[in-house]
Amino acid sequence: MKNLVIVESPAKAKTISKFLGSEYKVMASMGHVRDLPKSKLGFDPADNFKPQYLISTDKRKVIADLKKEITKDTTIYLAADEDREGEAIAWHLIPALKVEKNPLKRIVFHEITKGAILKALENPREVNQNLVDAQQARRILDRAVGYELSPLLWKKVRYGLSAGRVQSVAVRIIVDRENEIRAFIPEEFWKIKADFINPQLNTELAKIDGKVKKIKNEQEAKVIEASINQGEFELFDIDESESKRNPAAPFTTSTLQQEASRKLGYSVKQTMVIAQQLYEGNIQNIPNHTGGLITYMRTDSLNLSTVATSAAKEVIEKTYGAEYSLKSPRVYKSKAKGAQEAHEAIRPVDLSLKPSMIKAYVDNAQFRLYSLIWKRTLATQMQTAKIANTTYKISAGKDKEYEFQVKGQRIIFPGFMKVYTEGSDNPESALDSSEKILPSIKVGTKLDLEKLDLEQNFTKPPARYTEASLVKKLESEGIGRPSTYAPTISTIQAREYITKSEDKKLIPTPTGEIVNSFLTDHFPNILDLGFTAKVEEEFDDIADGKIAWQQVMKDFYGDFKKTIDEKEESVNKEDYLQIREIGTDPKSGKPVSARVGRFGPFVQIGTKDDEEKPLFVAIPAHLNMDTITMDEAMFLFTLPRVVGQTADGEDIKANIGRFGPYLQVKTKYYSLKEDDPYKIELPRALELIKQIDEEKAKATIKNFEKEKIQVLDGRYGPYIKQGRKNYKIPKGKDAASLELEDCLSIIENDSKTSKRAPAKKTAAAKTTTKTATKKAPAKKAPVKKTTTKKTTAKKEK
Repeated sequence: MKNLVIVESPAKAKTISKFLGSEYKVMASMGHVRDLPKSKLGFDPADNFKPQYLISTDKRKVIADLKKEITKDTTIYLAADEDREGEAIAWHLIPALKVEKNPLKRIVFHEITKGAILKALENPREVNQNLVDAQQARRILDRAVGYELSPLLWKKVRYGLSAGRVQSVAVRIIVDRENEIRAFIPEEFWKIKADFINPQLNTELAKIDGKVKKIKNEQEAKVIEASINQGEFELFDIDESESKRNPAAPFTTSTLQQEASRKLGYSVKQTMVIAQQLYEGNIQNIPNHTGGLITYMRTDSLNLSTVATSAAKEVIEKTYGAEYSLKSPRVYKSKAKGAQEAHEAIRPVDLSLKPSMIKAYVDNAQFRLYSLIWKRTLATQMQTAKIANTTYKISAGKDKEYEFQVKGQRIIFPGFMKVYTEGSDNPESALDSSEKILPSIKVGTKLDLEKLDLEQNFTKPPARYTEASLVKKLESEGIGRPSTYAPTISTIQAREYITKSEDKKLIPTPTGEIVNSFLTDHFPNILDLGFTAKVEEEFDDIADGKIAWQQVMKDFYGDFKKTIDEKEESVNKEDYLQIREIGTDPKSGKPVSARVGRFGPFVQIGTKDDEEKPLFVAIPAHLNMDTITMDEAMFLFTLPRVVGQTADGEDIKANIGRFGPYLQVKTKYYSLKEDDPYKIELPRALELIKQIDEEKAKATIKNFEKEKIQVLDGRYGPYIKQGRKNYKIPKGKDAASLELEDCLSIIENDSKTSKRAPAKKTAAAKTTTKTATKKAPAKKAPVKKTTTKKTTAKKEK
């Protein structure tokens, strides 16, 4: 192939290939093709932090397929995204493909349209080493934090935990907010509302003796009520004014994530997945349109091109009239800390393509997000809205010392509001774009009271973060960049340091809180918002060519590694164990406590110092370690319970084990995925046992019962199972023809290979809480109050 264009994703390759002739081949690298090794630090601090990059195992076939299309004369167009990650992907492809001597051209574009692609091909550049170095600095510094901190967490807190530079700061923000909520003491205050008839008005006490004052208790409210009952109500002033409202700026990554959360209910990750689809344009053929529907979706720029503002003006005048358009484009300036990446804001590639015109060709999620982007972009180039505001002021009380107010508004000219108004994280303070017309009344009018309400209220604690408000916080603090918000929030939830409430609020889990306590106690700079923002600024300086990435690593790594070594010796594990005493077991007189162990929260009767081993059982997901009662805890110990008998008279027992709830018949186990082991009855148990037995029979290719070896057909093809261990069947071996000797040989060879592997445990550890273990956990000491949820943790790789 004469010309090979390498993009990041197959969807993008498919779209771009439509624009190029047969002399071009477009293929995908599937993202990064090289990375630091998973099993070791991956860089040498003694050799100027020289990284050791390897072709990722899952990218070897990708590299092989790309190489097949390359000869010494092939011109290679590196067409990864124009940001630091994209630049690094392009840079890594060169040594991975060994094409240093080939003609190499770096091309970039912000939208996937024929014009943009052809223009990019005509204007190639070289790989920007400064952008590559900024990405290298981030990757290596993050590896240093994850690789060095995670093993320390394993030793001092619990096996399987992990830390990450940006993720741990995000967890801290959420934990700090939770601590604010716990420490919050509600203050009482009262509202006094007066409703009138003829005409109807609903008013509220606004001032006392001309000043805004808080009514602290019922006694004060009653004094006001008594005075009001001795006087009359009179409209003494009408305050009229005109205000203007300007549209919100065009979308950046952050604001798109926030608004899609508020208005569409999308998670941050979901928003980015849908935006990627709209950007790549790999959807049904839309009449008169080929390619992507929106510009690049990872940006913190507020710029709109002249092409975009001209198109917006044309659409506005054609759809809404000339009075809604601007004489000259409205320009926005970014307020985000460290805003960078020279893209446009997120906008439709063709504003004349209205949402209604694509609805039949995209799915509902794509349609809704495109509509949001289209409306917001159009609104940015529309006239200011004009609002007439009216406030009625009503005197009351024996000496007219009280002032009630009611506010109304009338839209004089809707301007951009004809198309779009921005949402809010706080419904009470959300922009009210609807009209509220007050009845026509003259000053001096006496009003007839219908009812007077004295309403007790209490101040509320600060609200928990949502995904949207957390993104806003991270951006305002200069933590992370457009490409990091979604993966950061996804990671802390996947590790189960954070969980979501039913109303989509972010709540720290006990594991998240204990990890945060450990890190804030011993590595305060890692969790310091200012420090994290400073590191981001240093990455920006590297990207601008102002400093070398190795210098950033030198400034950070020495002191960090020294602290790690010191904490290995000085930190006491007993300080970071989670225990809550619940009561005393009435039968044994032993203490009953709620704890968090390797596999999550559980209840324990007794301690490890007792002659008999302690009894313990997992705390189910619907109960909370901090709030579980003695009765609830003791009920958990009713397992195992005999549900009934099989047709052969064998007991069917329901229980919870390490891997979750299950049924047991002699030595056979049946996982309970949906059913409650405390409540399941015999008919349902028999139904499940029959169903699972039939599924296992279908999946069983060979069964050597005596040796407890089976050849099974699984989700990813045939494999060998012995006890709880699975073994891969080598290529070329027919699973159906395997005999016992073949299976034993495969198992033995696998064991030998495992023994030759490095002994040091550095790979990711994953623990999934389902239940209590069969061995008593170590004795633990109380720690800060936390909430409980399942924990899944991975070491940063």
